[in-house]
Amino acid sequence: MSQTMVEKIAQSHLAEGPKRPLRAGDFVSIRPYRVMTHDNTSAVMSKFKGIGAKKIHNPGQLVFALDHDIQNQDEANLKKYRSIEAFAKEQGVDFYPAGSGIGHQIMVERGYVVPASFVVASDSHSNMYGALGAVGTPIVRTDAASVWATGEFWWQIPRSIRVILEGKLRPGATGKDVIITLCGLYNHDEVLNAAVEFSGPGVGSLSMDARLSIANMTTEWGPLVGWFPVDEVTLAYLRGVRQRLQATGVERFSEKQLENWASNPPRPDHAASYAASIELDLSEVTPHVSGPDTVQVASSLTELEKRKIPIQKAYLVSCVNSRVTDLEAAAAVLRGKKVASSVKFYLSAASRWVQEEAERRGIWQTLVDAGAQPLPPGCGPCIGLGTGLLEPGEVGISATNRNFKGRMGSRDAQCYLASPEVVAASAVAGYIRGPYEVKGREPMRSYTEFPVLATAERVDILPGFPERVRGRLVFLPEDNINTDAIYGKDYTYRDDMTPEMMAKVVMENYDPQFARRTEGGDVIVGGFNFGTGSSREQAVTCLKAKGLPMVIAASFSQTYLRNAYNNGFLCVEIPELVKRLREQLRNPIAAKEKTIIPGEEITIDFTSGVARWRGEEFPFPALGSVPQSLVIAQGVENLVAKRLGLAR
Repeated sequence: MSQTMVEKIAQSHLAEGPKRPLRAGDFVSIRPYRVMTHDNTSAVMSKFKGIGAKKIHNPGQLVFALDHDIQNQDEANLKKYRSIEAFAKEQGVDFYPAGSGIGHQIMVERGYVVPASFVVASDSHSNMYGALGAVGTPIVRTDAASVWATGEFWWQIPRSIRVILEGKLRPGATGKDVIITLCGLYNHDEVLNAAVEFSGPGVGSLSMDARLSIANMTTEWGPLVGWFPVDEVTLAYLRGVRQRLQATGVERFSEKQLENWASNPPRPDHAASYAASIELDLSEVTPHVSGPDTVQVASSLTELEKRKIPIQKAYLVSCVNSRVTDLEAAAAVLRGKKVASSVKFYLSAASRWVQEEAERRGIWQTLVDAGAQPLPPGCGPCIGLGTGLLEPGEVGISATNRNFKGRMGSRDAQCYLASPEVVAASAVAGYIRGPYEVKGREPMRSYTEFPVLATAERVDILPGFPERVRGRLVFLPEDNINTDAIYGKDYTYRDDMTPEMMAKVVMENYDPQFARRTEGGDVIVGGFNFGTGSSREQAVTCLKAKGLPMVIAASFSQTYLRNAYNNGFLCVEIPELVKRLREQLRNPIAAKEKTIIPGEEITIDFTSGVARWRGEEFPFPALGSVPQSLVIAQGVENLVAKRLGLAR
């Protein structure tokens, strides 16, 4: 069976799963090559110890990098940092203290990511590792604790979408402009929770830093993975990494491995099955700006320049655009100029190594001479921490990856995203503008979706897992039902909520009548992207408290799906069932009905991977031993404890 790149890499890191070639929808247990945690290492330590684990399964898998709150010198934060460092030393884990750089940059520049590896981190921008031909994807803290204890975590193989790049970028256009353009052109969840594979002749024209920027911001676009093929650009970068590491007495990969990646680069099978394809002509990409306050709105710089939008703050920071070539590009714009008196311009390198190289070349001094205010290598203002946050009424332009309202400061401020060159030029001008005039036409949308139907498959049922679930169907027709709608913020931080109390307020912000109209044993069917929003686990546990055995949806938020199975709660994607319900229940969305209870029962047969309703059958990806084990154990922490021989 032909496989996409994500399927092949998952196959090579498989610890448990189907006894056949992997495909989209499969639940598997993965043994990742590396796992990185940052300041949240402290929270993972608590989960690890809460399981009862004492010793890291494989210290060589782990990397700790302190990068988020490094400007915070409060004793409580410093104490947390000291405890993480002590734990790393005790367990033999590679540790990078505050000031070393952003964890994602450390992972790529210090050789922890290699082609065809499966690398995870408890941070959403783990997608960045795909620039080196790896599968990079985020995990939650419970998953990280599982990897620490057992070397494994569970994962569901996402569908794959191919992005074919043609042509080459014109002068003035950057990798940041490519991903901003994609976020703006395809902003209706076309790639949500997918694995995106970049391909085509245009890839070879992109520098490694451009690929790192694009892969990093695929997170904001929606995919779980942003993968680039391995070519001479990749190999040249890796040779540089190896050379620099050797100078410090470290070797993480060999010359023989480099030769193997050159002669046998990882690539998808010729007949691999994709859910969709997108085409983009790089020669049509011009400088673009995201925002304000969303990456889903992208405007050409040419149009924005006409409006002369004043700015008060500019940022050249973060893991997406603060490497040497980014700093160099900004310095070229700023050389001999001064930042406008009305603007504060903040500067932070992606890592200490990056800053040292920029200093050696004179790039750093050029930026400082122009008026940039240096910050230590780390995250800082990108996540609303430390110096330089946006104040009420201010407008900022940033070379970061997120401009969600309130993320970089006040909710009453506005934030735009752009390339380092545009940020630098705007800092000098005092309003959003570019360093020079660039002409070009807007790229056209080119999106083709291919039918991918689930195939019924018989599986063995483990003792303690139900062969089937039968219950009254309850249809929630809306898409994007968020976690606040499922379990409101008024209860999220209350410690006195018993299961009985949770059951009475379930879905309250979606439909105040839901708790009264539903009963234990009902099977909920939702729309697309069910459980989007915050990561609150109560949005899962409240449904369990109500006595609901499972949720079916057209698709789930990946965070919600992870929280569900991590708490032993069944979730199954059956988009064809949802489409049929919408057809047969008189277009409930138009009728504005929140909760529809048609009266019939639905049967979900896990032995064959088929749901039955009104005489029709709807297949879904088989639930093998991995998800079954999670449900039987009532969650991943119990399962890990059991496998370690610890009583819970």
